[in-house]
Amino acid sequence: MASNADAQHPVSFKEKLGFTDYVGFGFGDMAINFTFASLGMFVVFFYTDVIGISAGIIGTLMLFSRSFDGIIDVVVGGLVDKTHSRWGKTRPWLLFGALPFAILTISIFAVPASWSEVWKIIYIFLSYNLLMIAFSAIAIPYGTLNSLVTRDQHQREKFNLFRMFMAQIGVLIVTNATMPMVNFFGNKQLSWVITYTVLSIISVGLLMIVFKSQRERVQVSAASEKIPLKTSLNAILQNKYWWIATIFFIIYSVGYALNQGSTIYYAKYILHNDSLVGVLTIGYLAPVLIGFLIMAKLFSKYGKTRVMIAGSLISIVGYFFTLVAPDSFWIVMTAQIIKGLGQAPLLGGVWAMFPDTIEYGEWKTHVRIEGLLYSGGSLGQKVGVGLGTALTGWVLAWGHYSGTAATQSASAIGAIYQLFIYIPVIIYIAQIVLLLMYNLDKKYPKIMRDLAARHE
Repeated sequence: MASNADAQHPVSFKEKLGFTDYVGFGFGDMAINFTFASLGMFVVFFYTDVIGISAGIIGTLMLFSRSFDGIIDVVVGGLVDKTHSRWGKTRPWLLFGALPFAILTISIFAVPASWSEVWKIIYIFLSYNLLMIAFSAIAIPYGTLNSLVTRDQHQREKFNLFRMFMAQIGVLIVTNATMPMVNFFGNKQLSWVITYTVLSIISVGLLMIVFKSQRERVQVSAASEKIPLKTSLNAILQNKYWWIATIFFIIYSVGYALNQGSTIYYAKYILHNDSLVGVLTIGYLAPVLIGFLIMAKLFSKYGKTRVMIAGSLISIVGYFFTLVAPDSFWIVMTAQIIKGLGQAPLLGGVWAMFPDTIEYGEWKTHVRIEGLLYSGGSLGQKVGVGLGTALTGWVLAWGHYSGTAATQSASAIGAIYQLFIYIPVIIYIAQIVLLLMYNLDKKYPKIMRDLAARHE
């Protein structure tokens, strides 16, 4: 039995991890963001301005597809929990899923130019949803891997920070390389296909690095390996922090999708230079990358929830700063930097919430279901991005935006302002409310002490 003194101190779950462990893990989200960042930043633009499909139709397709994808996430999460191989539970998914993920990424840009609009829409719908299935088969096992390499909260947060750091490098590569590559290859639809063939080949290589560099150190007891579906679902229903984290991620991802999707429209029609999209993204993500360098210490000292609330408040200031002179590049660039400072703790902390809910769930229900619970992160991300992408299309359609028009109407310009400034502010306020409800950081040390005692 643990002594009173032992009960007052946190139990150590630290693993012997080096820099290469963290970087190797981070390469996975860089690879994923070659696709994911493109879906947020360029796909709506590609379908409206290159293929010529209505923004409203694309928005509706995105929402329906992401809702369907939420079901796929839960299925994949359950399958990950049931996976047992010589490579572990999650790594075989990366090994065998990387190539299909790459091929299906290329396919969404290969819309047959000679087909009628109806058949183009059908092709977009099918290719996009097949990609989302492949995305789930990579993203959920990759995310679940974080809960299997270590049970130490701060090491997991560090893994998440490296993951988010490398993810943003991936975003910077996509946002700054895509349009120049498209132009280099001739600025035609085929140019997009070639561009994403190159990016997808790199993506496969990065996922193989994750497969080779990571090891699943957390051993799951045999009793927890075969859990009836009813028991798993009941455990989820009792895990209130998982619900808060999932809803938070949905709302957060809506805002992230709006930021990504609206930037190219804002650069093209408000700043009158669509090539500025890369520079604006650098202004937004450079503070995020710098912030990641100190985020682990801030999380350890103040708790990630408090730091994430502060980040949300800073972001709101950045959005309002844009209003000083909305058509001034330097004002908008300064606002991007402020928003980036606020985004650092949010990106650094959001994925780290789910491993904590796994430990809470085991503590409360005596059931440990990593894959199914971690699917909440992917579910929240995809549903949120789907809603955000759909909202982008719907708001543009409401403003009578036309991708083939030489100039846009006043209502279309107003719609771009709504997407780039006003709607995100509402989203950040909702995030703060949810974070105030998420007080798991305070309870986590006791939870881990109890779990350690339970497994003795």
